[in-house]
Amino acid sequence: MSSEKPRGSPKYLDLITALFAVILVTSNVASSAKIVSLGFSVFGVPLAFDGGTLLFPLSYVLGDVLTEVYGFYAARRVIWIGFACLALSALAFFVLQILPPDPTWESYAGSAAYETILGGMSSGGIVIASLAGYLAGEFSNSILLSKIKTSFRGSFLWIRTIGSSLVGELLDSLVFVTIASLAGVFGWDLFLPLVLTNYLLKLSVEVIVTPAVYLAVRFLKKREGIDVYDEGITYRLF
Repeated sequence: MSSEKPRGSPKYLDLITALFAVILVTSNVASSAKIVSLGFSVFGVPLAFDGGTLLFPLSYVLGDVLTEVYGFYAARRVIWIGFACLALSALAFFVLQILPPDPTWESYAGSAAYETILGGMSSGGIVIASLAGYLAGEFSNSILLSKIKTSFRGSFLWIRTIGSSLVGELLDSLVFVTIASLAGVFGWDLFLPLVLTNYLLKLSVEVIVTPAVYLAVRFLKKREGIDVYDEGITYRLF
């Protein structure tokens, strides 16, 4: 159900969907390409993060905006579109990995370099970890934000954006790093550093961009003429 009906077809939903998908694919390539050390420790745990952490938190920001403005059903559709884009990109990198290399390319770059940097994007472990973490995090974030919005009758936007991200990003980090470690993508010695650092960085991004979220939500609600309250809906994933 919606408290306000749209005046027409959404003007910006396609643009947000495209940006959401680009962020997901780019961050997943970066995740398998490099692990970054912050150079210090917290409670004896050295802080390090995968490269995708620089960009991936923005997918949660966009997820917040989608659910807040367009409602859970619209956000659900975008989440599955993002999932399809991730799966397709993983398949493309896998096919490229098994195709025979050109001798000239092999001489200056080589299959070993490809497998080291981009092979993780096509390996079963990182793909399953990424997709599972993504679904667990994004859906929990969207459902929780939707429920908090109806409970607070639309007040205190910052509580639901940050509160839902506290849960969603924790699940995402735990599921992703756990499955990737079980698959041998990351060593278990990196488990705590990756989970802790990824979680703290993602939450930091969420807090920092909260003013921008307010502006984006206000702009979209005004321009789209819509402000969805998910009252009485069933939170199905399909």
